[in-house]
Amino acid sequence: MLEHGGNLNDAVIRYGIPRSDWLDLSTGINPHAYPAPALRADAWHRLPESNRALVDAACAYYGAPQLLPVAGTQAAIQALPQLRWRRSGAARVVVAAPAYAEHAHRWAHAGHAMREVAYAALPAALDACDVMVVCNPNNPTGARVAPATLLAWAQQLAARGGWLVVDEAFGDTTPEVSVAGHVDQPGLIVLRSVGKFFGLAGMRLGFVGAQAQLLDALQDWLGPWSVSGPAQDIGAAALQDLAWQQSTRASLLAQGLRLQNLLAGYGIQSSGSALYQWWLQPQAAAFHEWMAQQGIWVRLFTRGAGGIRLGLPPDERSWGRLQAALQGWNEMTGLQHAGGSTA
Repeated sequence: MLEHGGNLNDAVIRYGIPRSDWLDLSTGINPHAYPAPALRADAWHRLPESNRALVDAACAYYGAPQLLPVAGTQAAIQALPQLRWRRSGAARVVVAAPAYAEHAHRWAHAGHAMREVAYAALPAALDACDVMVVCNPNNPTGARVAPATLLAWAQQLAARGGWLVVDEAFGDTTPEVSVAGHVDQPGLIVLRSVGKFFGLAGMRLGFVGAQAQLLDALQDWLGPWSVSGPAQDIGAAALQDLAWQQSTRASLLAQGLRLQNLLAGYGIQSSGSALYQWWLQPQAAAFHEWMAQQGIWVRLFTRGAGGIRLGLPPDERSWGRLQAALQGWNEMTGLQHAGGSTA
């Protein structure tokens, strides 16, 4: 399997630092999760039935006409290439890059002719593919494609039986770039995640938006009981809690800017979203090693020129630890910068 953030057990073993002493910034998950309500007495006893309240809440929250709950968007990322193969055989697939690596991996693994294309080169690649996959906003760079452009691409692909898959897993703080409201348009497939913004990654809940016929086929492919009963109940509560959503969105946007400004104070020009910052790092492996020695786990990208992604620290003590580690890195490498306030 591919390596991802959140693999803190590996860090514990490798560096011999107790798990409780680590500051895990390796994911883009909200460090302040939605407070899950108490579950029904039979939540763990009954098989998970279809929960209309969950679907209605998700459609209202994402502004989508129809959605299919799935066990995290990863379930759909793995299933869609298989479903496409069964329908049409091998497809010419373009995956915007850099991006969440599972997309390219799963399309290639399923036997499709997959190639990765930089965001700037996507318009030129459109005529030479049957399926295009775009993360919007992108993980890890934060790059965005305008909704009007995405809808035009979906229309062009659909005209020849193709798909545009838009992964909006990190779209909760930028709802203005979402195309979830247009998933009744032919050829458009949108993925949404409850794990990132709501901080409920362990619950494994996401949604797929597409035309009803495709959602029916995907549901049949995934089989019965694909989303647990507790996940459905907690997800419905989170998606209906407007007050929590509004305050959290404002807080995350402020924290994301704070992280970007902190990095800039140490000479790091980063980009990303409210939940993470990313930058090209010439000494990426050495930076990752330095941070790990300080008990701070960050995400290392080894492909291409190499890069680093940081998630949000959960509290003031953690902000201070990150600032001290950045200062130590600059001193060790001889870099001279003004430093940054965490305020």
